[in-house]
Parts: sequence; C-alpha cells; structure tokens
Amino acid sequence: MCESSRLRLGTDVGGTFTDIVLSTGTHLFTAKVPTTADQSTGVVEGIRTVCDRAAVALEDVDEFTHAMTVAVNALLEGTGAKTALVTTEGFGDVLEIGRQTRPSLYDLSRTPSEPLVPRHRRFELSERTTPSGRADGVETSAIREIARRVRDSEAESVAVCLLHAYADPSNEQRVVALLTDELDIPVSASHEVLSEFREYERTSTTVVDAYVTPTIDSYLKRLTHEATEMGLPEPLVMQANGGVAGAEAIREHAVTTSLSGPAAGVVGAKTTASGLVAGRGLRGVVTFDMGGTSTDVSLVSDGSIERTTDTEIGGRPIRTPAVDVTTVGAGGGSIAWVDAGGALRVGPQSAGATPGPACYGKGGTEPTVTDSYLLLGYMGENTTLGGDISLDVDAAHAALTALAAEAGLSGPIAAARGVYRVANANMARAIRGATVERGHDPRRFGLVAFGGAGPLHAGALGAALGIETVLVPPACGVLSAYGLLAADETHDAVQTHRTTLATADPTVIEDRYADLAAQARTDARDPDTATVERQADLRYTGQGFEHTVAVGSPFDPETVAERFHDAHESAAGYRMDEPIDLVNLRVRVSSPRSGPTVTHEADGDAQIGVREVRFEDAESEETPVYERSGLSVNRTLSGPAIVEQPESTVVIPPTWDAQVHSDGTIILTE
Repeated sequence: MCESSRLRLGTDVGGTFTDIVLSTGTHLFTAKVPTTADQSTGVVEGIRTVCDRAAVALEDVDEFTHAMTVAVNALLEGTGAKTALVTTEGFGDVLEIGRQTRPSLYDLSRTPSEPLVPRHRRFELSERTTPSGRADGVETSAIREIARRVRDSEAESVAVCLLHAYADPSNEQRVVALLTDELDIPVSASHEVLSEFREYERTSTTVVDAYVTPTIDSYLKRLTHEATEMGLPEPLVMQANGGVAGAEAIREHAVTTSLSGPAAGVVGAKTTASGLVAGRGLRGVVTFDMGGTSTDVSLVSDGSIERTTDTEIGGRPIRTPAVDVTTVGAGGGSIAWVDAGGALRVGPQSAGATPGPACYGKGGTEPTVTDSYLLLGYMGENTTLGGDISLDVDAAHAALTALAAEAGLSGPIAAARGVYRVANANMARAIRGATVERGHDPRRFGLVAFGGAGPLHAGALGAALGIETVLVPPACGVLSAYGLLAADETHDAVQTHRTTLATADPTVIEDRYADLAAQARTDARDPDTATVERQADLRYTGQGFEHTVAVGSPFDPETVAERFHDAHESAAGYRMDEPIDLVNLRVRVSSPRSGPTVTHEADGDAQIGVREVRFEDAESEETPVYERSGLSVNRTLSGPAIVEQPESTVVIPPTWDAQVHSDGTIILTE
C-alpha cells in the first residue's frame, strides 16, 4: 500500500489541548481535546473522537505517531525518578559547579536550579581515562560497593558519567554492565547518551536521560498497551531533532523526547510552506506556534530547519540534537497581571486546561489572553473551541473588569487591548531573538502561523516586524499533529575526535564515520532504506564554540575548511586566517516519510455572520465572519475579516488581504 493511501494518525499533547490528525489519503480529519493529567487518557479520547468523525474503525489505522510533553513536564515539575550519579573520583560536584556563566548577570540574589541528583546520591569511583583515550583499570570490588550504596540510597535510576569516557568507554562499559547485573533499575551511560567532550554538559545530559527514563518508559508502555487494546499499531514517537523513532528506541534514549511537540510543529510548518514561498523572494519562513500555554518560534532558512545542540530546560543543559526553538510563556491561557510597578504583564503563568481561562466556564477567574479575544470581537460568544468548548462572554468581561481596576485602565475593553498588545510584544521579542539577534532580517521571511491562537496574532506581528507574507495552514490549529505525519524517521550519533583539520587523517575519519553510521542504523526500523548525512563541528584554534558543517564522502579537508569559513562568516560576519580544529563528528541516519496530500474543497456557505471587532485603537467595526471550510480555492478576502474553524480563528486586519491556496492554506499579504 502506498503511503498516501494509508490511514495515518498523529497525536500531539500540549499544555492545554491534545491535538489529533487523521489522514485518510484524500482528507484530513482533526480533533482537539483537553489535555489530561495522565496524557494517555486524553490521547485515547482524541483518537476515538477523530476516528468517529472520519467513520474509520480503530483497527484499520495503519500508522500511529505521537508527540508528548512527558519529559519536559518531569523536568519542570520535578516529578522524575530518584536518580543516582556514578562518576570519577573528584568529579561528584560537576552538576553544582556547572559553568561560570550567570543566567542573570546583575541579579546577585538569583539561585541556580537544584541539581537533579542530590549530594547523597552521587557516588565517586577511583578510575582515570585520559583525553587521548588511555584508561586505567577499575576494580570490580569497587563497582560492587558502588552498586550496594546505590541500592541503599533507594535510587530509581542511575546515570554513569566517567571522565573522558567519550575517548575510551571501556571503564564506563564495565561499570554499566556490573550495575545492570546488580540493580533492577535503568542505567544510563554517558558514552551512549552523549559521546562528546565537555564534562558538565555530558554529565547533565546523561543525568536528564536517567531522570526521565522511568517516567517515559512507564508512559510508553501504558500508551502502547492501550493502543494495542484499541487495535492500533505501536506508536512512533517524535524526538527533539525533528525525526520520529520507534517506541523501543525511545525507551533507550528518553532524553531525545525533551522537546518533541515543538519540533513536530516546525516540521509541519516546513512541509506546508515548501513551494508557497517560492517566487516571493523570501529566504524561508519563521514558524510561529502559539498554543494555550506558550509560544514557540523557529526558523526554516533556505529549505532547512535550524537545529542546535545547545538546549536548556529548567536551567539544565541538554546537548542532544534538537530543532532550534525559542519559547516564551505567552499562550491563549496566559494569565494577565499587574506587577509591583503597576505595569501590565502577560504570562508566563497559565490557566492551563483546568480551570482554563475565565471564558471557559470551568471555574477560572483570572484574566487571560483568550478572554481578551472575546471582548475585542476576535472570537464571538458562538465560537466553540475544539468543536465543543463554549465561551462565556460575561465571565471574560468580569475578569477583565477586575484587571482594569487593578491596572488603572478605563475599563474592560482597554484591559483587553492592553493584554493583546503585551502578548504581541512578548512574541515579537521572541521572533526578533530567532531572527535579528542571529543575523537574519525578518523582512526576508514569511511567517507561518499555527497553534490554537497563532493565527489570531499573525497579522499584527507581521505588521510590527515588517513581514509582509503570512501563511496559515489548513490544519493550523493542530499543525504539530500534522507534522508528525510528515517527519522522517531520524537517528543521530556523535563522537568527539579532536585534531587540527590540517593534520586530520582522512582514513581514520572515514573509519569513525562508518562506526557512527553503524551505531545510528541499529535503531532504525528498516536500515536498508536509511540514508546517511555526515557533519562535523569545527572552530578556529583557541575558540570556545563550534560551527557545524556538512561533510561529504570521502572526507576532504579543503572542502570542509571552506564550508567552515563560510559558516563562520555567515554567523559572525567575518572569517579568520587561523588554523581550524576538528572537534566532533556527527551522523544522522534518516528514513524518508512523505507528508499527507491535502486538497481543499469548499463545503457550504462561506460567510456565516457579522460581528463588532475592535482593531488597534479604532472603534468597533462591523466585520464579516467566514467559515473556513466554505472558502473556495483562489477566494480573496479583503480585511478586516474573521475566518473561523473548529481548532483556530484567523484574524485578517484592515490593511491585509487574504487568498486561499489550492491546499487550503490562507495566504495573508499586506
């Protein structure tokens, strides 16, 4: 059966809603349900809902792909496993020492995040491995004593990170083997999690893996069991690198799921934007995903998703490859408040799914961004979220009236305008951080707006940033779930190999790349179909940071050097006549998966009403409201206009026009 005709299911768990997309090959069916405390409960509910809408039997689904927030929630809420750390003698405090960098340079009262492993569960072992890879032996009796102490500490998981294990993992392998035999708990090894130098980052990443592994393992076992009971296939899981992997591979590398949901959204945005920005003179797109709790911003430049190995969650570095996402605490459920100086603020606190914004009518009383939509007219009292959540205008009015009184504003409408503007300022700052602060001119990019709230702000943000083209995909409210169906299966491997580029031995480099490719292929479901992409991290001698460049086969130092010079100049604005150091070798093994084909057909009447809407400082203006499914291909709308669909609402400001593309994407231009 060809992939385009298969029944494919994608589910993405967010902070407020769980999004579901079902592709039948010719149509997309979507659902949005509240996220539950046990995320699998909401996932199952959403799957049943979308399959009922599509009249599809659960057992007929061919593929099930999933993105989750289990790992990031465990890190932010401190609900992961009781973790022990086994490390080299003298290095037990690496997690607390960290780096000399300060998160807030002039804030002397700010305290760093508590280590995930307290001092009484850090165990030091007498062993030594040199950076060149020469390892002294380690006594079996010493390892068994460590195992006893770990057991007595009541640890639920163990991270093993020995000094320079990336250069020679033999000591670490012995320790891991004996601990696995002696203890009935998961053991994470640094040479498997991150075979890379920099002791603090490697230790932190390995500890995070150990910390979230039992939680991820338990969740995936539960979800897989429930899927099997429903007749669904075992889930594929989205990783932070923008690729999916089998559930078994994820259990072995739990840390890779740290930012799986935002990564899926970027993949979905890239898939939608491919071809639509061609001929418009744009370098790519800024992806703008505004959900109920936060906003995620990323960049797709020259057809490639921007990736990084410098991710941080809760103040803890994670060095695994990830889609480069900038996150701010501004979502539809973000709470508006007044600070000690009397200034109006929005977020990062969120009303979440329970009780939710005041207008949800579930007991929430705090004013939120979603409440401001109702008073401004961007949403109406007849608007329903996810198809079944009705909105309470009176509750929103009461919440914003109280906010206006506290902030000294003239009334609830002024408060609603203030909340909307502050939220826009927060998100514009995030977009500038992903573009201007990294040497990119946002005016040369389009903006892909998605998430439940993204299309409500896209026009205003485009105007503020000089972005003249905004794309709103047909499945904009559930685009992360859609992206799950388009993501390739991807596995990464890295190995530190430090030498100068001028003296690097191509034969040795080729052997190292072959080993890395074989390592990454072991996790692939079908290694025979996988392709290999090779990269290297390089820097000028004396620098403390690297740039990653593509490496061809066979390894050619001159070509690699020229690519590095170009990359450095693009990022820093200059190149140097200095020796180049080769630092890390990287391999990405991918098996391609094509996204579902989407065509748009108008269904019903387009205009469904008129309502009073307040744009910027203008008085209320009668604005036509359209049902998105009723807009025919090539239909042009002149702003102001509102376009509604079950999972999201598109606001077309007065100075913007919009046109419907053949796949249903609404293209806004100013």
